[in-house]
Amino acid sequence: MRRVVRQSKFRHVFGQAVKNDQCYDDIRVSRVTWDSAFCAVNPKFVAIIIEASGGGAFLVLPLHKTGRIDKSYPTVCGHTGPVLDIDWCPHNDQIIASGSEDCSVMVWQIPENGLVTSMSEPVVVLEGHSKRVGIITWHPTARNVLLSAGCDNQIFIWNVGTGEAMITLEDMHPDVIYNVCWNRNGSLICTACKDKSIRVIDPRKEMIVAEKEKAHEGARPMRAIFLADGNVLTTGFSRMSERQLALWNIQSMDEPMTVNEMDTSNGVLLPFYDPDTNVVYLCGKGDSSIRYFEITDEAPFVHYLNTFATKEPQRGMGYMTKRGLDVNKCEIARFYKLHERKCEPIVMTVPRKSDLFQDDLYPDTAGPDPALEAEEWFEGKNGDPILISLKNGYVPGKNREFKVVKKNILDSKATKNTENSSPANKSASPTPSIKSEAKLEEILKEIKSLKDLVSSQEKRIIKLEEQMSKIAI
Repeated sequence: MRRVVRQSKFRHVFGQAVKNDQCYDDIRVSRVTWDSAFCAVNPKFVAIIIEASGGGAFLVLPLHKTGRIDKSYPTVCGHTGPVLDIDWCPHNDQIIASGSEDCSVMVWQIPENGLVTSMSEPVVVLEGHSKRVGIITWHPTARNVLLSAGCDNQIFIWNVGTGEAMITLEDMHPDVIYNVCWNRNGSLICTACKDKSIRVIDPRKEMIVAEKEKAHEGARPMRAIFLADGNVLTTGFSRMSERQLALWNIQSMDEPMTVNEMDTSNGVLLPFYDPDTNVVYLCGKGDSSIRYFEITDEAPFVHYLNTFATKEPQRGMGYMTKRGLDVNKCEIARFYKLHERKCEPIVMTVPRKSDLFQDDLYPDTAGPDPALEAEEWFEGKNGDPILISLKNGYVPGKNREFKVVKKNILDSKATKNTENSSPANKSASPTPSIKSEAKLEEILKEIKSLKDLVSSQEKRIIKLEEQMSKIAI
């Protein structure tokens, strides 16, 4: 007997918007006509691209800072043109990269507890694109590797530690690139392009591994993402402007494994994929719904689960990584939906009676530790994500990794600068050692006084915070 209803633990997933006081209110969400998500989230912060006069800016809010956001709240505002895309580093919850119409990519280090004053000085500026940069995405397993794609139809892969473009993919895309996605271990990327082609590229060999022309017949933008098993999932439009979802095996791209027709609407479908549960969520720009599907190994491969619908259309959408979810409430996904003036979290849960940890819903997931250093990856090594268990909830490592990244970026910048600036000084460096010892002592004294100053300021801040909380009460 064939089962009439397919069994799945995600059949009853239901979405719920949080209460009003849990939303982020009074935010001027960007009006740029670019199809990126406009929002990026991690277990500490939510970042939202906003309207800004005289340049580009985005807000970075600690997750707990809900309610009305003051107009004078500090922003990250170093770009001279509107910001088009932002992405949090998967290995460091305080590092975020942004791409802008000013053709530059900037990497920022957000303070531990969020911004106190507006930030206009990035840790590093990556320059190389000749037109606006609309796509930013970090490497999933190698530290400090960042990919950017611009309207110059080029893809750059940067070593953020040294601020250099290590790989430039030119002449592969004859038209605007709609999106780029890494595979699970970051050895391949797949791209969707305005010429209606889907390409799978090995970036280090700088060659196209697989290509499908006219993956979707429609002229509107497509999206392509890698699934955990190495297949590629695409969203696009048919010739009749019906929205489609297709699945491709990159070994044979002649025909799709399956195609799902959905509805007629002109909003681009942004796919968000959870590799642990194999559920893909589709959020249409301008839609007021989120559809979700389960991907399996057997035909028909893509199974429609359900739709979460609200009244308001969405301007953009942020997707929380697994580490940031509440495992005690059986939360399997959390979205941050952007309205015109606010950001509203939407929680997806699987109803369960038991309070125990549900290991079938939470297999080990990618943790914050990188599997490789940037140099190893550029040399040709691959590393699968280092998995962590969410059994006791995710506890962020206390500043352990942040220092490394900061050191890595700043050190390499400093050494690079000194190399560039003082070849003459280098040759004339054998100075008397007594002098250098005295200099060292002086520096150590200075460091000690700076440390004392920092700790005294910290105490002062704590005191002030206590006073403020009393006033607030």
